[in-house]
Amino acid sequence: MKFTLVIRQGKTQLIGQLKEIPGVLTQGQTVAEVKENIQAALALYLEDIREDDAEGGDAIIAQEEVEFA
Repeated sequence: MKFTLVIRQGKTQLIGQLKEIPGVLTQGQTVAEVKENIQAALALYLEDIREDDAEGGDAIIAQEEVEFA
């Protein structure tokens, strides 16, 4: 799976965000550091989603893979 990493200049650091998942954000002093940190941020995001599913928060009615052209 591929994601688009958007990096912007913040006031004091670079800010990285995944275009496809706006809730995944990170920061760093260099582009390389942002690229490294975004992987950790995505891993934490996915872990949180898995925990929410395991806790049975909302009742899932359907779940399937969908491909968009």
